[in-house]
Amino acid sequence: MLIVRDLGIEIGARRILEPVSFTVGNGEKVGLVGRNGAGKSTLLSVLLGYTPEHLRISGNVQHQGRLSHLPQEPVPGGLGVEPIGLSHVLSARGIDQLDADMQHARHALAADPTEETIERFTALEEAFRERGGYEAESEVARLAAGLGLKEDLLLEDLNSLSGGQRRRVDLMRVLYEEPETMVLDEPTNHLDKAAKRWLFDELDRFRGTVLVISHDLPLLDKSIDRVLALRDGQLREYKGNYTKFLEQEETRRLTEEKMAMHQGEQIDRMKTLADSMRGQTAARARLAKVLDRKVGKLEDNRVEVTKKEKKVTFRLPPPPRSGDVPMTVEKVGVRYGALAVLNDVNFITRRGDRIVIVGKNGAGKSSLLRCLAGTQSSQSGVVKFGANVTVGYFAQEHEQLDFSKNVLAHLDNATVVTEVQRRALLGAFGLKGSAAHQMPGTLSGGERAKLALAILAASDANLLLLDEPTNNLDPASVLALGEMMGQWKGTIVAVSHEREFIEALKPTHAVLLPEEYFDLWRDDYMDLIERR
Repeated sequence: MLIVRDLGIEIGARRILEPVSFTVGNGEKVGLVGRNGAGKSTLLSVLLGYTPEHLRISGNVQHQGRLSHLPQEPVPGGLGVEPIGLSHVLSARGIDQLDADMQHARHALAADPTEETIERFTALEEAFRERGGYEAESEVARLAAGLGLKEDLLLEDLNSLSGGQRRRVDLMRVLYEEPETMVLDEPTNHLDKAAKRWLFDELDRFRGTVLVISHDLPLLDKSIDRVLALRDGQLREYKGNYTKFLEQEETRRLTEEKMAMHQGEQIDRMKTLADSMRGQTAARARLAKVLDRKVGKLEDNRVEVTKKEKKVTFRLPPPPRSGDVPMTVEKVGVRYGALAVLNDVNFITRRGDRIVIVGKNGAGKSSLLRCLAGTQSSQSGVVKFGANVTVGYFAQEHEQLDFSKNVLAHLDNATVVTEVQRRALLGAFGLKGSAAHQMPGTLSGGERAKLALAILAASDANLLLLDEPTNNLDPASVLALGEMMGQWKGTIVAVSHEREFIEALKPTHAVLLPEEYFDLWRDDYMDLIERR
């Protein structure tokens, strides 16, 4: 349960949230919605008790009961005793630490079975049993099966897992904790249809409180019964799911328009009547002043019509013309220790191709893109670039961003020269005003994605390598990104799980993993995109 009283949030000269009070009660399923940059992640951090120095906060937030948080970005190395998935999951109940303590106590008991060592081991074993330690294996197996994660991956180093595999491990940890309140930030990122359906069912069965930020509309429709909508610093509440919220918001806007029109007509009539009375008799002049006061009151209390949210549009400049064959990939192989992820990948691009890399999580899609971008070395094979090729790389975790430089400084080496031009470019991707001086660490996931897109737009790249570019983007931005990439004249190699984006991209070819097969695009490959 969350109790919020007079909470206001400011960053620099921008007010992210006008003071507001609300309660997320026991058993409620609430969706926090809004466009990228509206301040959802900032609000969420404050609700969780994080107060970054760059924020000015008024009011207070209270939690009742145990709260568990699924962050948008994973914690490097996890939160367990060991940096492996199983330890990270078990740490939700402290079982990994209890297990480690029991091992030490068991050795101490075997070496010296005194009353003290016996009591120590007995107390630890009782705590282990009470927290479900002896049932942990079966419960973890159930969660892994539901989310489509192979159990043996839970014994791998967390940093070796793909983005999709790590997302599943983090979800497992939150669900395994069984808190009174779950706060979920983009829980369906990287999940395929089967895993999403399973997660929806888990949330339906969960009897506690859920607060979720998600751009996955089916999740919001199926799993929530209330919406908190953040826009222009105002937080408004709506009963029902996301579809009902949209209907109510449109009804509200139309009602405001009618009321504003009626007020405008009243004001115009009174002004006309008052003007007609001026300069006549003293009585009529006094009546005109009365009407002026009424007009003033009406104007002071005039209904402010909620504006329709503008259509999002992004634009990449026309790329310089590359050679006919921008890139050739020959016999690329990637290994992580004894594990061979890629063995013999071969394909060739022609200018203007749209190539989609298709495969399940862990098949090596991101590894291949990193090799193409030159940020990772392959153990075998070669990547050759043709004449006049400039590569632009969009990394899944935004590794291309420098977290020691502010947003504006990321365009220092760009083709746009003046600060005015750079600000205009950032603004075209939704990073306006004071956002130019923020550090990447203070941006939401969607805003970081937009910064990465702005860097591409300023790079003169004519070969784009895109790794999950739609992650954390709101639906309007996903559509805008797809439309932009579909119209762009350069060459694109992309990894994405977003059907709308792939359809707008209009693929020409596919690289299938782990089969390592290069083929002309077929519509049935779209099913593989969503299955992942």
